[in-house]
Amino acid sequence: MKLSTRIALSVTVVVPLLVVAAGLLLLGLVNRDLRHQQDTRLQERAKAVTPDVRTLLNAERSGRPKVEQNQHRKVLGDALDVGVRVVAGDGTLVLTGGPQPAEPPTTAPGGPVTVRAKGHAWRVLTVRVEGASPGTLWLTSPTSASDPQLSAVRRRMLLVALLAAPVSGLLAYALADRATAPLRRLSRRAARLDPGEGAAGFTAERSRITEVDELASSIGQLLARYDEQAGRTAQALDTARSFSSAASHELRTPLMSMRTDLDVLSAHPDLPAAERAEVVRDLQADHARLLELLTALRTLAQGDLVEVSAFGPLDLAELVDSAVVETGRRHPEVRVGTALPAELKVFGWDAGLRILLANLLGNAVAHGHAPGEPARIAVRLRAEGGWAVLDVEDAGPGIPAADRAAVFRRFHRRPDSPGSGLGLTLVAQQVALHRGQVTAATPAGGGTGTRFEVRLPLLVEDTRTLRLPVRRDWISRNG
Repeated sequence: MKLSTRIALSVTVVVPLLVVAAGLLLLGLVNRDLRHQQDTRLQERAKAVTPDVRTLLNAERSGRPKVEQNQHRKVLGDALDVGVRVVAGDGTLVLTGGPQPAEPPTTAPGGPVTVRAKGHAWRVLTVRVEGASPGTLWLTSPTSASDPQLSAVRRRMLLVALLAAPVSGLLAYALADRATAPLRRLSRRAARLDPGEGAAGFTAERSRITEVDELASSIGQLLARYDEQAGRTAQALDTARSFSSAASHELRTPLMSMRTDLDVLSAHPDLPAAERAEVVRDLQADHARLLELLTALRTLAQGDLVEVSAFGPLDLAELVDSAVVETGRRHPEVRVGTALPAELKVFGWDAGLRILLANLLGNAVAHGHAPGEPARIAVRLRAEGGWAVLDVEDAGPGIPAADRAAVFRRFHRRPDSPGSGLGLTLVAQQVALHRGQVTAATPAGGGTGTRFEVRLPLLVEDTRTLRLPVRRDWISRNG
């Protein structure tokens, strides 16, 4: 059933009910007003006839028939259209006339009150007449006098309710059909939407109807989230394919070398101990390289797939200090100097920043020394403008200016490098994820060696608008 039809049917049912409810309320108000008018009339008549009733009672007591007859006529004339009943103090009926119940009223002074007798209702006002000859005055008026007016209101109410049902239904259908027209247009646009176009193919036209515009906006946001998720899924598949391709390509050489060494051991069981030990060392080195390659590729893929929900406020100074301590534990011969602030907050991924620091320091340990000497590393962290600036300097042979940009490429390494060629690629990836910058240069004080400078934005108050880079393909791209 159409929404406009539902609205029309609902209005057709509800409006007559509201009219009837309003009519019942109106009947009650009209009845109350009519009763108030009736009571006011009884009270006015009571004020008018009470002096004459007092004179009548005195004449009846003193035995003056003429005066009594005159007062009879006068009381009945002043009472007009209400019933009158006068009883002396000893219970003698002095006067009765006009409309009144078949059974004499016995109400106490006060009122007016409603008295029912033989299926009829009466309003009765009882007045105590004081004086030399006390007595009681009853004034009565039938409530049926107001019934014609109430019946007229009731008939008009029913007529309005009967007319309101079809008229309100037709008006409601016309208005609802017009009001839902933007919703139908939105439905047709959504039905014609090409799934391949996504959010770009859905154009939300302003209808000036809040609910319809909110629905159109919600559909657009839903399509945008779908496109984003589809993009992330496609990226995850590309990452998985790239991981498989890179792993198969880079692992081929160490695996072939290990296969050769194993063939040598198998073919020559009587190989001298020195040569056997050398072959085993080669196997161990190749195994270590395999493990390092797989770990680095997995970490690179993890960085390509991380979501912004993994990020949060972190103390970079604490992370740097922890990384320096870990480097000293693994390489006790290395000399590391630090200059760190007490605290420096950034918005980052804890695991990613630990990867960044571990690879920066690991690169300095591997390359930051002259032949035969232990590595000497200087680590400095400071705030500069809106950036946290980390410097890692070593005392190695340095990197030629022409090669400084290439060191961050995947699998780039010097011929004598013991690494996988992915360490600095991981550094560059994490810096990009954290919206920062990394450069390779000469030490600040001159001389030989290399200085890596990493700049990360300091923590801001509102992190809800922060977004990760749209392009994340470090595991598949070559540059």
